[in-house]
Amino acid sequence: MKTIPDLTKSHCTPSKTGDKVLTASQLKKYLAAVPQWILAADGKRIRRKWVAKDFLIALDFFNRVGRIAQAEDHHPDLHLKGYRNVTIELSTHDLGGLSENDIIVAAKINQLPLKLKE
Repeated sequence: MKTIPDLTKSHCTPSKTGDKVLTASQLKKYLAAVPQWILAADGKRIRRKWVAKDFLIALDFFNRVGRIAQAEDHHPDLHLKGYRNVTIELSTHDLGGLSENDIIVAAKINQLPLKLKE
């Protein structure tokens, strides 16, 4: 596999008929490029968790994630439990698994600052 480019400078592309999900070896290399994202047990999603300082900071983070998702036209599942426990999951729903688009959005989310619980 070729070297992984700076994913924060890449952009998502619409899925086309015939597109395939990332292979296990591709996924291993891509996950190395997005620290703290882990593969879900089903192998079809990646996720990352944070504990925000408070509820309003968590909501602000979701709004900033939403702007990235809208700009990339690739939308994650956002979860907020216990008022500050943030989990984000990414998957390419129309492919039923993971694509480069998921990794691109994860890389861009990783760049967002988030004030964490001390």
